[in-house]
Amino acid sequence: MLETLKQLALMNAIREVIRVNSRELAKRINQSHQTAARKLKELEDEGLIERRITKDGQYIIITEKGKNLLYKEYIDYKRIFEEKSPKTIVIKGSIFTGIGEGRYYVSLDGYRKQFIEKLGFDPYPGTLNLKLSKDQLPLKLELDKKEGITINGFKSESRTFGAVKAFKCKIRNLEGAVVLPERTHYSNVIEIIAPVSLRKELGLKDGDIVEVEIMI
Repeated sequence: MLETLKQLALMNAIREVIRVNSRELAKRINQSHQTAARKLKELEDEGLIERRITKDGQYIIITEKGKNLLYKEYIDYKRIFEEKSPKTIVIKGSIFTGIGEGRYYVSLDGYRKQFIEKLGFDPYPGTLNLKLSKDQLPLKLELDKKEGITINGFKSESRTFGAVKAFKCKIRNLEGAVVLPERTHYSNVIEIIAPVSLRKELGLKDGDIVEVEIMI
């Protein structure tokens, strides 16, 4: 299925809607016409492509989910063939105000003690939230694949708290850490902790665009 998706990308379906002939695609993937048609149906069912069939033929474009799958594959091959991976990546996002969950979680002793021990600072009680645009999501996916610094989960009397992955970072030369919760509903958001209030120290407000240099 991945090979079929790759060939569609090479036919430019990653950038625009293209007209696809199953017989031509079959030659590209070295399979029968029936197999090519079946693989297109599988890609559509998995949400990796959008397909419209008309009397003039079928028109296809690769979805964001499909692009992300290809990008993950690219990162794997990049790791295989490059002698050294980059030491840092830079992610850019816009600041927004969360609902206060960050303040609560950062203040929990089960996390806070590990932040002090493993990251080297006592975090300010709150997080700086960045919303990423679509063009930044591949960088977030790359970060998701990195090992990072593990902040172990723990149990309290009433509930269980999941593990967190952390990466040391800098924003305008102020040190902090990106924290990626094991359980999250957001793929386009990163949260940053620091020993100080980053908003106050840097004079930031909602809507400001900032760059984060993340050590990987």
